[in-house]
Amino acid sequence: MSAANWRKITIITLVHIGFVAVWWGSVILMEVPEYILPTPWQALKTLEEENYNWLTHFIATSQEIFGGYIMAVVVGVGFAVMFSWSKVTDEAFMPLLVTLNMIPKVAMAPLFIVWLRFGVDTNIVITFTICFFPILLNTARGMREVEPDLLDLVKSLHGSQWQIFTKIQLPGALPFIFSGMKVATVLAVAGAIVGEFIQSDRGLGWFMLVTQEALNTDAMVMALLLVTLIGVILYGLVILLERIFVVQDARVE
Repeated sequence: MSAANWRKITIITLVHIGFVAVWWGSVILMEVPEYILPTPWQALKTLEEENYNWLTHFIATSQEIFGGYIMAVVVGVGFAVMFSWSKVTDEAFMPLLVTLNMIPKVAMAPLFIVWLRFGVDTNIVITFTICFFPILLNTARGMREVEPDLLDLVKSLHGSQWQIFTKIQLPGALPFIFSGMKVATVLAVAGAIVGEFIQSDRGLGWFMLVTQEALNTDAMVMALLLVTLIGVILYGLVILLERIFVVQDARVE
């Protein structure tokens, strides 16, 4: 790893540590009651509570976030590729998908409960619907942002549709694909938690609602931190994949 990368990681780490220190110090100096805002240590201590079943809730929320997100990436990129291959399909169905994108996804959650069974699977579908459109639209845009002269050159050399896709369209669309994927990471976390707020019997979002009734703010904050951790892990994986594929592709060029 280069010195610049180590410097960037160090700065990011110090900023996060500084944020925690400010949070901790503010609560102590201002004598904020624990039921209003606990210190980081008070939140961490709740992990020792066995009756909270942290691992069960963490796994359930992770399944919802990663499951819905992966589905959105596969289906979203797949649809964008299909539209790039067929202009007729693009002109026929893309306007419909844009219209469907205007539907508030959160408002559809009660319908998903009616249509699907109660549980994690429904929350995966909710997460999928929220993440799908940013990935689709960004990928479709990337597929269109190919230089016409380059396409004409390949076609004049009798390049096949598959060669045009693998050698020109897909490499050129990668930055757009990862841009949509990064936006969708935030939406995936929001989708899973909204689903758990509306219907669930486990998960970190559901756990926050349960502990809210007893004013266990320290447990609520810990659940929020764990949700954030899942989102950070997902975002970090996307950044890692982007560095592998986009950076390597740039080096090859």
